Amino acid sequence: MTTSMTERVAAFEAKAAAEFPADALAVFGGERVFQGAKCPLDVPAPGTPMPDGELLDAHGNPTTLAAARAGKPAVVVFYRGAWCPYCNLTLRAYQEDLLAELTARGVGLVAISPQKPDGALSAQETNQLSYAVLSDPGNQIAGALGILTETGEAAVAVAAQLGLVVADTNADGTAAIPMPTVVMLDAAGAIQWIDVHPDYGTRTEPTEILKHVADLTG
Repeated sequence: MTTSMTERVAAFEAKAAAEFPADALAVFGGERVFQGAKCPLDVPAPGTPMPDGELLDAHGNPTTLAAARAGKPAVVVFYRGAWCPYCNLTLRAYQEDLLAELTARGVGLVAISPQKPDGALSAQETNQLSYAVLSDPGNQIAGALGILTETGEAAVAVAAQLGLVVADTNADGTAAIPMPTVVMLDAAGAIQWIDVHPDYGTRTEPTEILKHVADLTG
C-alpha cells in the first residue's frame, strides 16, 4: 500500500515539530502562507512546446531536457533544492510510487532544480533516485514557464541561522527558486498538463500524475 504525499508531509511535520524550535517553525509556516498566496499568471497552456535550456546533469556534464527525454513522453518535476525536506520527500515518493509505472508505459521521469550539480547529485544519492536529476543554471526553463519565486525576508533570516543560504546553493548565485511544479510532456515535447504548487508544503500526488499519464498513453 502506497503512502500519499499528504500523509508523508504530515509525518514529516509531526517529526519536525518535535525537533525544531517553535519560533523557526512559525516563521516557515508564515512563509508557506506568503508563498501560497502567489498565483503564477503566465503558465503555458496545454499544447505549448516545453521550453528548454543549457542544463547540467548531476556530474556537471552539459545536457538538455530534450536529450534527457530521448524522444519519449516525460513527467518533469521542478523542485527547489536538496536543502528542502519537502522536495526530498517528493523525489523519494516518485521513485517509490511512480517510476515503475511510468517506465512500464514508456514515459520518462526527470527532476530539475536551479542548484549546482553537486546539489543535484546529493538529491539523487540521498534519496536513492534512479531517474535523471538535472541542474538548470539560471532557472532557464522555470523562468520561461513563469513559476519562479524567492523566499521572504523572515524565512531567509531563519534559514541563514540554520546554515542555509539558497544563493550559495544555486548554480547562478541568485536566490530564485521554482515553485514546486509537475509538467506532463508528450513525445513531441509539448505540454499536456501542468500542476503548480505555490505553497511548497503541498505536492502533486503520484495518483494524480498517473491519471494524466493514462490519459496521454491510453
